[in-house]
Amino acid sequence: MFDSRGENVLQKKYNTTKRANAFYHNQMLEYLNEEMKVFIAKQGMVFISTADRDGNCDASFRAGSAGFVRVINNKTLIYPEYKGNGVMASLGNIVENPHIGLMFIDFFEDNIGLHVNGTASLIENKELSTIDMSDKVFNDIIEQEGNKSERWVVVKVDEAYIHCSKHIPRLQPIDKEIHWGTDDEKQKGGDFFKAKSSKK
Repeated sequence: MFDSRGENVLQKKYNTTKRANAFYHNQMLEYLNEEMKVFIAKQGMVFISTADRDGNCDASFRAGSAGFVRVINNKTLIYPEYKGNGVMASLGNIVENPHIGLMFIDFFEDNIGLHVNGTASLIENKELSTIDMSDKVFNDIIEQEGNKSERWVVVKVDEAYIHCSKHIPRLQPIDKEIHWGTDDEKQKGGDFFKAKSSKK
């Protein structure tokens, strides 16, 4: 489950097999343990990676209030999809290829990261009640999300492991008003990279 053919080829080529095996044995799990659950519940952001059926990759960013990615059990996470640009790049990839990688990084307190890899599927808001979760979690979702989420991504966990802290910078959060679901171009960043005017 943990190691891939490509990993094995390069471990042999660069003589890192012993070190890699120690990492697999000591740091990687096929589920979320209690420490990982607590860590995820404190995070207000996550980086996600998906790919389409041909392997074309996309990396994206999701954010919300602390704990917006909910741990349903040690093998299941869900996170909300808020109103975006309508392209549906990540969700479109998931429809074609369910494999997903999530990278949680705590830049503010513990300066540590957590990789979670698994398979993803989409559910609509009205289908939330079909997920086997505690009443507390369900009520928390309804109370905190309200009408902000358009749909949800359900992730079945295949593996979870640490991302070491040595290169993670320490940042300081500042207050910023979030305009959920806005169509205001200024709030969205407008054409910051001048893509529209760069069209030939």
